Amino acid sequence: MPRIFKKEINFLGHRRIYFIISIVLVLASLIILPVRGLNFGIEFVGGSSMNFNSTGDVSIEQMRQAFSDAGINDAIVQTTVDASTGDPGFIVRIPTTDAAAASATADKVASDFSWPQDSYEVNTIDSSWGTTVTQKSVIAFLVAIALIIVYIAIRFEYKMGISAVISLLQSLIIIIGIYAATGREVTPNVIAALLTIMGYSLYDAVVVFHRINDNIKNTARHSFMTVANHSINQVIVRSINTTIVTLVPVLAMLFFGGSTLRDFAFAMSIGLVLGPLSSIGIATPIYAIWKQREPKYKKLVSKYGEGLDEFTATEQLGGD
Repeated sequence: MPRIFKKEINFLGHRRIYFIISIVLVLASLIILPVRGLNFGIEFVGGSSMNFNSTGDVSIEQMRQAFSDAGINDAIVQTTVDASTGDPGFIVRIPTTDAAAASATADKVASDFSWPQDSYEVNTIDSSWGTTVTQKSVIAFLVAIALIIVYIAIRFEYKMGISAVISLLQSLIIIIGIYAATGREVTPNVIAALLTIMGYSLYDAVVVFHRINDNIKNTARHSFMTVANHSINQVIVRSINTTIVTLVPVLAMLFFGGSTLRDFAFAMSIGLVLGPLSSIGIATPIYAIWKQREPKYKKLVSKYGEGLDEFTATEQLGGD
């Protein structure tokens, strides 16, 4: 029996609103970025990281004061909890790139609180190593973007690839803007999260594009925009379910994980929310507008109009 779609959610009918919201968020991110700047971790700019274990009832304010007394006024202090023993501790990052000076600072702070030498460790990273990490991160990002376009161009068409990359870039710019606004530290774990987000965003866009490809073959009585809107309605439940299932463990890492996991989870949680929103609100509308300008689909608009809230078909169109 054929399935008749009488009324659907008019996602693409509100595409101008999505574009306006996206432009505002992207512009806000681009404005705040040079004003606030990004707080790069020592892995990028160089510096020293100190792990203090079993610190008792020493507060974070006392730790900051101890480093201030040692001549370090810009120490970044974070609390930690040992996963095996439950003992409190601290991770402290300072801009010192001299290993001997960093060790001397850690020795003085530990001495102030009468902590034994085996209760802390110091790791120093040279700024040149940070430059290498930055360069490799940029290369990884550019290669990933290029591969996305090539894959979608081969699997579908280049217009899909470019549309997906545009939506992906706006998501990444917004995430970077949030990091600038909040002052959260950008570490290699954040870069790993951003690259992972690219995969999730690509998945959401490809699911919609694949459905559009199938549906456009099965009807010649609707505009391309109408078919695209129908395709979103078919996969929206699947996208929501996938996002929720993935987001739950990421939020668990964000609220209950250690500092390393929280760096990764914060970026991932934002990206997982923006991913499906970008594929529906940015990638699909851009692609549909682009395709609808082709002569073949211009004729369908003239003949049938957009009718985005209605889709009918004489044959069954599968859903996800």
